[in-house]
Amino acid sequence: MRIGVARLLAGLAAISFAGPAVAQLRPDQQAFRALYKELVETNTTVSTGSCNLAAERMAARLKAAGYTDADIKLFPGPAERPLDGGLVATLPGKDPKAKAILLLSHLDVVEAKRADWERDPFTFIEEGGWFYGRGVSDDKAHGAIFTDAMIRLKQGKPPRRTVKLALTCGEEGGPFNGAKWLVENHRDWIDAEFVLNEGGGGKADASGKPVSLAFQAGEKVYQDFTLETRNPGGHSSRPRPDNAIYELAAGLVRLSRNDFPIILSDTTRAYFTEMAKIADAETATAIRVLLANPADAHANEIVSRDPAWHSTLRTTCVATMLDAGHARNALPQRAQANVNCRMFPGESVEKVRGQIAERLGDPTITVTPRASENPKEAAPPPPLSPQVYGPAVALAKKHFPGIPLIPTMATGATDGRYLNAAGMPTYGMPGRFGMPDGNGVHGLNERISVEGVMKERDYLFDLITAYAAK
Repeated sequence: MRIGVARLLAGLAAISFAGPAVAQLRPDQQAFRALYKELVETNTTVSTGSCNLAAERMAARLKAAGYTDADIKLFPGPAERPLDGGLVATLPGKDPKAKAILLLSHLDVVEAKRADWERDPFTFIEEGGWFYGRGVSDDKAHGAIFTDAMIRLKQGKPPRRTVKLALTCGEEGGPFNGAKWLVENHRDWIDAEFVLNEGGGGKADASGKPVSLAFQAGEKVYQDFTLETRNPGGHSSRPRPDNAIYELAAGLVRLSRNDFPIILSDTTRAYFTEMAKIADAETATAIRVLLANPADAHANEIVSRDPAWHSTLRTTCVATMLDAGHARNALPQRAQANVNCRMFPGESVEKVRGQIAERLGDPTITVTPRASENPKEAAPPPPLSPQVYGPAVALAKKHFPGIPLIPTMATGATDGRYLNAAGMPTYGMPGRFGMPDGNGVHGLNERISVEGVMKERDYLFDLITAYAAK
């Protein structure tokens, strides 16, 4: 039944998004398709793949377009992960005083088991108006579009600004993160006034009709905390009131019932302002009240009914794992819980730790941040400056007429967290419309609309060109 529904939805989407056959593509689109195919068919999973090979193949294409060895830096992963390398390419601009822009995409993809897929996940397949394959959406579409843009820019007149490209490994959770390594070890290679990244996109309805475009400015930061209670324990036949499990459980219940305070940034304020225009009457009124007074409890209750909106409004922390006791017939001497937090931009680990402790309401429960590769603070959201946001809006009207462009904040995380924290404002680009089922990203039969990715390519090239000219 589920498979049947999924196929029906895909068929309906294909009616709206159905793209032309390969023979109908423009010559430049056919060249892009070949590049895209090569990238998707290069296995870059953490278990058996090689980001080095993907980077080398993209470097070969850049060199064929006229880039020299001096323009391209290929770097390996560390000794323990030598295949987790990447690439940085540079197209010098005419104006040495104009700061560069950076195009960032990750090469690695999540695992894909052939037996679970209807098609080989590492074969680039076009079927029914869709491209199928692991990474066709996350994030090799951007990798291909950005590499293709560098080739097209090289073939035209030199831009005013320098344009850089970074293709890295480890965004999907590998032990080595190339974007973080570049920030910490070769900042000069990637230094830029601002960065174009994944994380934006757009929404389509169940029939495939585009609903909205998303321009991401800001993202939360992932942080785990260990909560722990300790007691002397004893024999289970003689219960006592100071039980480590009960004390921890009671604290977790209190934590679950006390939301963190609402925080509004320029991005989230702009997002909810737009949402109020299309929401139902009750929700629209509540949004407007909340924007005027974030402390309004009734408005908060209405808006927070949507889990995504609830998360967008605040830092969130939730218990995800428990570990307690040492024997079935003994009182627990220790109880632990993992609490996972997604910190609002600008919040620090220490501040959130204190907020957790306050909500636990029990000083005997210790709260310890777990070691993390993430920044210690969620960087403030990058500004929605006219310089960056203006061209995105103007070109969206040209390429996607009638579809609103809405600023958003990612409640998950991308490699942009490292660059934002390093002072390089990083934005998630619009142009791609995701179906309600997520297009199989991180799941089975990952797909992207043929027509959609070609339109995204055209939009992003025009946008990159506009940025590079300013």
